[in-house]
Amino acid sequence: MPKFLFVYHGGGMPETPEEGEKMMADWGAWYEGMGAALADPGGAVGMSHTVSGSGIAEDGGSNPSSGFTVVEAADHAAACEIAKGCPMVKDGSGSVEVAPIMDM
Repeated sequence: MPKFLFVYHGGGMPETPEEGEKMMADWGAWYEGMGAALADPGGAVGMSHTVSGSGIAEDGGSNPSSGFTVVEAADHAAACEIAKGCPMVKDGSGSVEVAPIMDM
């Protein structure tokens, strides 16, 4: 089955322990609901550096990544349907880029 990379943008850190518990529960429920489609839960990422021919920018770029996950889905549309359940998408605090992982 094809694999897809989910790259998360946005979200944020919880401001209270209660918000943190809710966030973890929401993500856990989403991951659990994916079942066998969850190929690699990935994780959160820190501030990225962008390396180009003109140098290194340390500001995270114009749309910094906040994490990643790898899922298996029948096709791009099915992967996008899975991404719609992301807690950040559902609460409006972030977005998910969905890209097919190419066999090389």
